[in-house]
Amino acid sequence: MRIGIDYTAAVWQGAGIGRYTRELIRAVVGLDPAITYRLFYAAGGLPAASPYLADLRALDAAHPNVQLRPIPLSPRLLTVLWQRLRLPLPVEALVGPLDLLHAPDFVLPPTRARTLVTVHDLTFLVRPECAEAGLRRYLSRAVPRALRRADLVLVDSQATAADLARLLGVDGARVRLIYPGVDPRFRPLPSAALEATRARFGLPASFILFVGTLEPRKNLPRLVRAFARLTDPDLHLVIAGRRGWLYEEIFATVEQQALQNRVHVLDFVADAELPALYNLARAFVYPSLYEGFGLPVLEALACGAPVVTSGVSSLIEVAGEAAVLVDPLDEAAIADGITRALRDAARLRAAGPAQARQFRWDTAAQRLLACYRTLGAGGPSKGSRDHVFTERSDR
Repeated sequence: MRIGIDYTAAVWQGAGIGRYTRELIRAVVGLDPAITYRLFYAAGGLPAASPYLADLRALDAAHPNVQLRPIPLSPRLLTVLWQRLRLPLPVEALVGPLDLLHAPDFVLPPTRARTLVTVHDLTFLVRPECAEAGLRRYLSRAVPRALRRADLVLVDSQATAADLARLLGVDGARVRLIYPGVDPRFRPLPSAALEATRARFGLPASFILFVGTLEPRKNLPRLVRAFARLTDPDLHLVIAGRRGWLYEEIFATVEQQALQNRVHVLDFVADAELPALYNLARAFVYPSLYEGFGLPVLEALACGAPVVTSGVSSLIEVAGEAAVLVDPLDEAAIADGITRALRDAARLRAAGPAQARQFRWDTAAQRLLACYRTLGAGGPSKGSRDHVFTERSDR
């Protein structure tokens, strides 16, 4: 069986879907050496020194059944050609014959193969105010189109499966739940192993932590205002994440609350540094308005950080009873949740790793392989067979 996988997000994105794709595909390619995996990706403009490209080459070297298929176009240009202009050029023309195609990032390229698409969340419908207008318009067209074409739809949580049925009418018979996992490097670490990270980032002695992209859905202005309600003057807030979109309100709120000396924004933190960062934090706070999964919550739990997160969407599934759940729209509730987590730190530090152990990449890979084999055996099917964009009525 020849399986093509769109690996573009994995070589371009450090967090989120990029990490999901890297971890899941790394886990699945070694399970059945009789399956050939063709990993294709938009390579135009990709830095030669990219750590994710180095990871991909190592994966290729370790597995004879992995074949790399770089496409000499940028991600933006490839998206324009395949998704906006809907150029009817099947991916097979670029990567060779395929039996299955797996798109882990919401949309499907044109193909003659049977297809799986992963839909991580429906933020553009559930929280449209949190998405860039152009991206929202694009996803509102491209995702439903991909869902109509897909033989199987993969989701990261029961919450997203419910959203697909409720908002887009996706038949549950075509949906498969594959929970993401957490890498073993996310674990409680001895204090002696942490101080180098503290010194490297200039971290204060006592801080609560947020990790994630700076964008409206993460609810950071409310987190800053909730932090301002806390009475411990020695406690700091550390925000680790790249600037995404519509993030200006975050910095304006820090100034309005006169917290410039106690709120620290680190920008993007590399994967290798994150376990120590989670371990150093007195608590991890993730008051997101909506998530398809919430990988930072799982990583923080695995490291034994006391976690405060929103009692909404998939975060309830991820956190279980090992975190303090709060109303993300209530700043007083967020502040109270932080206080409770700090007070109950010993119990939460013990409960977190046990909860995180329920989410494993090897389990996710086995479930993905079962999906591949299901489609390889001929079922289940879907309604539309518009794999090469012969129908163009929704342009």
